[in-house]
Amino acid sequence: MAFDKFHDECGVVGVYNHPEAANLAYLALHALQHRGQESAGIVSSDGELLHKMGGMGLVVDVFPDEVLAKLPGRMAIGHNRYSTSGGSLAVNIQPFMVSYGLGQMALAHNGQLVNAGYIRDNLEAFGSIFQSKSDTEVIIHLIAQALDESFTTRVVHALRQVRGGYALVLMNEDTLVAVRDPWGLRPLVMGEVDGAVVFASETCALDLIAATFTREVAPGEMVVVNGERIDSSFPFPVESSYSCIFELLYFARPDSDIFGVNVNEVRNAFGRQLAREAPVVADLVVPVPDSGVPSAFGYSWESGIPLQPALVRNHYIGRTFIEPSQHIRNFGVRLKLNPVRRAIAGKRVVLIDDSIVRGTTSRKIVKMVRDAGAAEVHMRVSSPPTTNPCFYGVDTPTREELIASTNSPEQIRRHLGADSLAYLSHAGMLEAAAAAGIGFCTACFDGHYPVAPEMTRRVQLELFHP
Repeated sequence: MAFDKFHDECGVVGVYNHPEAANLAYLALHALQHRGQESAGIVSSDGELLHKMGGMGLVVDVFPDEVLAKLPGRMAIGHNRYSTSGGSLAVNIQPFMVSYGLGQMALAHNGQLVNAGYIRDNLEAFGSIFQSKSDTEVIIHLIAQALDESFTTRVVHALRQVRGGYALVLMNEDTLVAVRDPWGLRPLVMGEVDGAVVFASETCALDLIAATFTREVAPGEMVVVNGERIDSSFPFPVESSYSCIFELLYFARPDSDIFGVNVNEVRNAFGRQLAREAPVVADLVVPVPDSGVPSAFGYSWESGIPLQPALVRNHYIGRTFIEPSQHIRNFGVRLKLNPVRRAIAGKRVVLIDDSIVRGTTSRKIVKMVRDAGAAEVHMRVSSPPTTNPCFYGVDTPTREELIASTNSPEQIRRHLGADSLAYLSHAGMLEAAAAAGIGFCTACFDGHYPVAPEMTRRVQLELFHP
């Protein structure tokens, strides 16, 4: 499957001490549907046993009323999946739920581990049998094989051995645990509703269930909820902050607050900065829906060029790449977008999008706008050229497939068929996001990976030490 956008990672949610825990998890997953559309799952606890339900597809299809009714208890965790490791298979549906020496446990993971393959090699060499291809399962095995006496200390023991991006919610029969990687690569927030504690990937999930935002789980923090206690600790080595800048550029919903800022406001700032850096004489600013809309507003406000939503998106087309006919697939962009011809005809148009990955879709959109009668088409991108893949939980093409890795902006402009093309500068992007007051991972733009994306040798795990 070839795609022309970075795909969302996954969404996680956890609910502790609510009589309708599974229902709240279901609603929260609805709000996080943009983070993964391949599968959804929920595990609940009735205090003695864990119960799991899940399936391939969207949340609304996986959890009809009769399925939710099979998830009793006051505690639940949930997961929306877009595969970054392991493929789109039913066996990889999270949360993972297992029985082990201390009872039962379940785990939901947003992110990707860079050393999972080497850990798995070692575990399999010592007899571990894996049920899935997901990198997440190595955490389950590390927890199960740890010799510590408690669930939470085993979690610490396991996570000290993995490297990469993760926002995790874990549970056993009576305890809920939320953990964020020491670099803060993936977001995780905490809230409260009716005395219940809630964790989620983004605050939009808290809003839907009328939960009050409490705070973000800090990088490297582990929050344990059991009974009336909420314990926080920082059991992992302190690292510099490298939160994923693409969360603000594209992945997170505009109505969410993550990394200490509102996503919509930062995207507006990206657009304003882009207008200052790359002005053009034009009649209309036209966003590429939906992700280009907030930046287009910023560009319009800063430039004084009127905003016109002249590309209309069909939200009900689904995933056109699974259609059986190549002939149908070639119409994918037109199935999803259609121009308002009367608004565009004879006008000089500035198209605003958040990124260009392969360039295939952008080229078709430029042609569509020209065919609708635009006098000029100027492409403006509210991020720098994307030149490198992500290894921390974002499904991206290889470097060779990224058009900006081997082509200059002028070459890309000619490929797109645009009259001009400009990207937001790297410095301008960081300036626009400066309100967050944290460091960002920008590896997809500059190749500077905060966590080495490859291990050069097999590692000797702590659990195998004498």
